[in-house]
Formats: sequence, structure tokens, C-alpha cells
Amino acid sequence: MKDTKVLCFANNKGGSGKTTTCSNIGYGLASLGKRVLMIDGDMQLNLSLSLFPEDQVLAMAGQDRNLYMAMKKQEALTDYIVHTPYENLDLIPSSTLMSGIEYELFTKWQREYILKKALKPVTESGIYDYILIDAPPTLGGWVINILCASHELIIPVEASPWGLFGLANMFEFLEEVKEMTPQLSLLGVVITKVDTRKNYFRQTLETLHQMKEVPVFDHYIRVDSSIEWAQDNSQPVIAYKKSSRSAKEYMELVKEVEQKCR
Repeated sequence: MKDTKVLCFANNKGGSGKTTTCSNIGYGLASLGKRVLMIDGDMQLNLSLSLFPEDQVLAMAGQDRNLYMAMKKQEALTDYIVHTPYENLDLIPSSTLMSGIEYELFTKWQREYILKKALKPVTESGIYDYILIDAPPTLGGWVINILCASHELIIPVEASPWGLFGLANMFEFLEEVKEMTPQLSLLGVVITKVDTRKNYFRQTLETLHQMKEVPVFDHYIRVDSSIEWAQDNSQPVIAYKKSSRSAKEYMELVKEVEQKCR
């Protein structure tokens, strides 16, 4: 039976390229022949929207077979998996009701581990090589749940004047969660929305390298209009335009992620 690696993508600052990075790494791994399950943990539904048209996403969000209902009922996630149009790639869709997930978890026994428990039958089945979870841009109890269910954390950071804002809080939060789930480690920080003509990228890179014990991915993602066009067409950019610069950069990042996970 294969070991399933659970990766989560989190950053308490919005606009970091978190969901785009999650969807493209997931699609990229699947395109390399890996069996991948992606879990949309955000009420904004963006991960689901990167794989399905809006009408289908809203339909899934309004039905009983989405992540919110699984968490509310504390059921195994096995029956909540949806096949995507892409080979080797499945999804557990989100719901706009995820905005109330903190309230739903508040009174539950061992509430920090509800997602981990629900995911256990999927990980133990050995069906998937990777499970990727997209977290919302917060630092609450639901993100604790996501981190406790994961083996590795990837933090996308935007190369902008405000890109590193609040990152220290993210690292402090991570250290606190690791006391509850010692198996969790930081796989790395990936820099997104890079414009090499501006100083922000160099400043971001220098600041990250000054932080002790913070791994930074060698490959970064530059600004590319193809990403926006892909989002508009409900596709990962690697699927939408494989020849684009960002698609090639994401594929290099996928290979680096896979190497680090070995």
C-alpha cells in the first residue's frame, strides 16, 4: 500500500496566489501520473472554480455532498469525492456555508482533529499519492484542523510591498499547531506574482533567506496574463495553456515539490 502525502496551502494574507498554486501543483502532479485528491477548504470556492464552471460549482455547493456537510456530520470524506474532467485528479468541493465552520466546530469533541479523522479512511486506502488542501486566508480553528490533517505546509507569498505582511504571525501559528501535530513540517515558501523588473522580488527573497530554518523553493512564479485567462476559463494554467511561461514555471515547481516529498 502506498503512503499518501497530505499537503496544505495556507497564508493568512489574501492575494498570495495560494489557490492558484494549489490547483496547478495538483494538476501538475496528476499530469505526471500521480493520483491526486484536492480539497477546497475555503468558502470562496476558488479551488473548485479552478476545475469546474461556476454553475457546476454552485450546484455542488448547494447540495449535501460537499466539505461543509461532511464536517458538520463528522463523516468520512470517502463519499464526498467528485471526479474532475482531468485524469488522475479528484476534488472534494467546498460550500459558501464554510463561513460558519468555526461555529460548527466549536462544541465538537477534539475539534482540532475532525478533518484528520474524516480524511483517515481516504489516506489509509492508499488510492491517492497526494492530497492537497486549500486553506482560507485566516488563522482560526478551521485552519488548525487543516494543518493537523496535513504532513507538509506550503506557504505562497506574493512578491509585493505587502507580500510578507503578517508572515511572522503565520510562522508563530505554525509552531503552536506543531505542538498538537508533531508530524507537520514546512515544505517551503514559494514566491508568486514576481515582476523581475521591480525590486520587490529581490527584497522578498532576501528577507526570506534571512529567516532561519525557513525553506524557500528555488522556482518562483512570475506575473503572467495566462493565469487570469485560465481562471476565467475554470482551468489550471498548465491545462489551459501548457506553452505559457507560468505553466512552465509551475511544472518546474511541481517537480521540486515532488523531489522534496520523497
